[in-house]
Amino acid sequence: MDITPSWMNPELESFRDAVRRFVASEVAPHGERWRHQQHVDRDLWTKAGAMGLLAADIPDAYGGSGGNFAHMAIVFEELGYAGDMAFGLHVHAIVAHYLLNQGTEEQKRRYLPKLASGEMIAAIAMSEPGAGSDLKGIRTTAIEGVDGYRVNGSKTFISNGYLADLVLVVAKTDPAAGAKGISLMLVETRGNPGFRVGRILEKVGQKGQDTCELFFDDAHVSLDGVLGGEAGKGFVQLMSELPYERTIIGVAGVAAIERALQLTVEHTKQRRAFGQALIEMQNTRFVLAEIKTEATVARVFIDRCIEDMLAGRMDTVLASMAKYWISDLQCKVVDQCVQLFGGYGYMLEYPIAQMYVDARVQRIYGGANEIMKEIIARSL
Repeated sequence: MDITPSWMNPELESFRDAVRRFVASEVAPHGERWRHQQHVDRDLWTKAGAMGLLAADIPDAYGGSGGNFAHMAIVFEELGYAGDMAFGLHVHAIVAHYLLNQGTEEQKRRYLPKLASGEMIAAIAMSEPGAGSDLKGIRTTAIEGVDGYRVNGSKTFISNGYLADLVLVVAKTDPAAGAKGISLMLVETRGNPGFRVGRILEKVGQKGQDTCELFFDDAHVSLDGVLGGEAGKGFVQLMSELPYERTIIGVAGVAAIERALQLTVEHTKQRRAFGQALIEMQNTRFVLAEIKTEATVARVFIDRCIEDMLAGRMDTVLASMAKYWISDLQCKVVDQCVQLFGGYGYMLEYPIAQMYVDARVQRIYGGANEIMKEIIARSL
């Protein structure tokens, strides 16, 4: 059964065609090379910017394409259908939305056009060696001085960390004030002697994504470099914007589920054992029937989430449901598909094996799934 979401229209279909062509020509052919060099080429960002993909849902007054969340959902779906897990566009888009929704007018005009064009690449630095999902436990500080703030501390697991020109850093501007002392600092990396990029981390999967350690040793931030212009608002800003990130993870997860199903159906039709195609065997057919059903349920659910995002009614609880349930399902489905591929499913030259190692972190970043369940439970 094909389900056409209510949020689609002819304009979005044309946009999808353009995105699909871009991904096919500029992303898909380079995946293996990017995995070896551990980051995408910088000119991918400027090419995507010229296509209007980096800020598709940012108003054109700030250099964006003037679209909405449906446009970004299509971009993430098409990247997912192509199997790309290297292009850190999701993090870039998240930072753009922090600026759009929480930044001052001057901050929006300074940074959003550069993010939209790809002139600047963005990262967000939350996790630390001793603090992950518990943001209240961060130790990085940003202490105000005469000429601005001095940021000290370290961050880890930072997507886009190697290439980032603008890092949104979660730091304590008042270490004694708990959550009320947390601020989001706009750290420009170029020519900032107190900023240093550590090694690109060797991950299980998503090897083409430049995930790094970042170090701040009196890194300078101007006095107007606090997101929103007022210190101490960081925790509230984080809670406001996390549903966008978690819905994106859900969108990407459903695309991966649908791709895994398609690849496995094709393989089981071609692969033969005991004189018949694998898909003719009852176990194979039942497993695929279950996956098809789960993929359809996930599609209906994420389409509802996209509709809620478009209507401005997406809340933290529903976004947490989407993030945890879809990422759990993604890992389960891909694992089942690997099994149906047999030994070939364990070979990284086969896309399903790459999907297997790339999927696992979906249950960790954006807030571990256990945290998602706690958020949901608190709503009961």
